[in-house]
Amino acid sequence: MKRGSSERVYCSGEGQEITETQGEFVKVRKKTLERLTTEVMQLHDILPQVLTSDIVENFQKLDVVEGIVDKKEHELEQLRMDCEHFKARLEAAQADCMKERKEKLTVRQQLNEAKQQLLQQAEYCTEMGASVCTLLWSVSSNEEAVKSILGSSKAEKFFSIAGQTMESFVRSLGEDTKQQDVDSDESQFVLALAGIVTNIAALACGREFLVSSNKVLLDTMMHLLGDLKPGCCTKLKVLMMMSLYNVSINVKGLKYISESPGFFPLLWWLLNDPDPEVCLHVLRLLQSVILEPEVLAKSAGKIRDTMPLPRILMLSKCRNGDLQVLAQELLEDMKVLECEI
Repeated sequence: MKRGSSERVYCSGEGQEITETQGEFVKVRKKTLERLTTEVMQLHDILPQVLTSDIVENFQKLDVVEGIVDKKEHELEQLRMDCEHFKARLEAAQADCMKERKEKLTVRQQLNEAKQQLLQQAEYCTEMGASVCTLLWSVSSNEEAVKSILGSSKAEKFFSIAGQTMESFVRSLGEDTKQQDVDSDESQFVLALAGIVTNIAALACGREFLVSSNKVLLDTMMHLLGDLKPGCCTKLKVLMMMSLYNVSINVKGLKYISESPGFFPLLWWLLNDPDPEVCLHVLRLLQSVILEPEVLAKSAGKIRDTMPLPRILMLSKCRNGDLQVLAQELLEDMKVLECEI
């Protein structure tokens, strides 16, 4: 029996083998050693028959499977760790979400409060604007007051804001608006602004100021008159028409508005308004054009081709006295128009 170099074998007096291994002695009977040797030899003969290639192959496969199992267990452990990681992230995200929801709710409440405050401020500003502009409307009937207003460095800014305010008001009207609520602060505010413009345009210095420095305001009023439906916002229409008529007294003003694109179609559109006062100011403005030779020379063709003569004839026979007289005068003035043509 082959032993390592560190082993030494002795035989005792009784025939027993004594094996020394690293400083220790083990006693083995000779018969036992012979029997062990026999068994080893038998195993050496039998083992090749037992360990067939299939078994060896299966053992090899088992080793592979065990390796795969170990790998899967490692992957599973990694997945568990990833799961715990994502779970922690999810919990953190949920906590952040709850925090953001609370913050969003707080911001909504603050926004609603701000909207309410803004609404209150807007109502206050509208009420204040209506009051101040109504007072200014009354003051603007005084020539000295108008000169003082026009001499202010804020005059141009005021008329610019007035045009923007009137435009914003008209844009805010619903599609089904039939009648203006003249009692509301917003309506009073806009009417007062239009009244101030009318009174200022009634004076020569005011007309010159509007024609020289606020043509945008004139364009805005003509545009808004075309946007307002027949029968809608009658008082505002009348005030804007009065402003344009007052401006037409100034030759430069009359030239400017009469040469504006769509001016005459606008007049024919307004002439169909059911309100007689609107029609009255349309005829007055048309009369200003016809009675100014220099302007008439440029506009005669447009007037001739587009004028709704049947409508004017009908107005000349209406029951409204002022409108009837003005329509009849216009028909007389149109004879000069025919000569011009």
